[in-house]
Amino acid sequence: MQKKIGIGIIGTGSIAGVHVQSVKELENCQLLGLASSSRERAKAAAEKYGVRVYEDYRNLLKNNDIQAVIICTHSGNHLEPTLAAAEAGKHVLVEKPLEVSLKRADQMIDACREAGVKLGCIFQNRFSPDYQRLKEAVTSGALGKLNLGNAYIKWYRAPEYYRTSDWKGTIKGDGGAALINQGIHTIDLLLDIMGDAASVFGKVRTVKHDIEGEDLGVGLVTFQSGALGTIEGSTAITPGYPERLEVFGEKGSVILEAGKIISWQLGDDEPQDEPQTAGNGSGASDPTAIGHALHKAQINDFVEAIRENREPAITGLSGRKSLELILKIYESSKRGKEIKL
Repeated sequence: MQKKIGIGIIGTGSIAGVHVQSVKELENCQLLGLASSSRERAKAAAEKYGVRVYEDYRNLLKNNDIQAVIICTHSGNHLEPTLAAAEAGKHVLVEKPLEVSLKRADQMIDACREAGVKLGCIFQNRFSPDYQRLKEAVTSGALGKLNLGNAYIKWYRAPEYYRTSDWKGTIKGDGGAALINQGIHTIDLLLDIMGDAASVFGKVRTVKHDIEGEDLGVGLVTFQSGALGTIEGSTAITPGYPERLEVFGEKGSVILEAGKIISWQLGDDEPQDEPQTAGNGSGASDPTAIGHALHKAQINDFVEAIRENREPAITGLSGRKSLELILKIYESSKRGKEIKL
């Protein structure tokens, strides 16, 4: 039996708990440490999870039994721990988005490549069984040539969501708001299905919350294939609706809502069976409503990638694509013109 891969988690915010639970349930890895910049959160995490907690992640990286780290710090603080981890020879799995700028994201990608360590980015919704069924239908040609893809993330966040955080909704800490934080998951799925974007025309607004970033954004995407797409993302839509992915091809169409297939129209194909999705639920109005099954599936893939010396299912380069598209939407809105990618 292969030895378990030692895992360290950097950051002890709410999403870290999802990763802790996932790692503890997996048989191919073990949690060997947590790092928190807050002495209070570090103490609470030590008591809650029964694992060694470091107040400085650099000390966690000195633990030779830790072979990979999962970075759960805020979005604009992924670069520095990634660079340190790569230098220490640790594989790195980073929560979305990869970072808040392409320059910082590219530094992470380059550092991990030069150090010979793997870099992955968390987009757990790609592991949903219903999404994978859609992906297979596209890959096999069952939908034919794709013509249109739409990503709708019409969510709601109460004012307290932003007021109680010193980074959410800020440009430095979050990179923006509704699109780069909440919408990015469905935008990632859109790109994974439709292929790379060639250009985008976007508009963003802040209509409800007292934040730097946007709480409403739209984009018209032209894909390299020639297909078109639309993106609507918000945290200002009351009461909040499940995220939706629509894919239309010359032979049929498929619609997913909250990760589950709600419409499967492929010519003479039989109607879909009742979905058996091990889904995370939807964060339409409550960011804590998601489960951990899909995170667990992605962490398992990343650990197996280390053991098998292969690329993880979602690499840093793959994670970069949704970041670039969202940043180009911001640029387009600012400049009032279509922006090429």
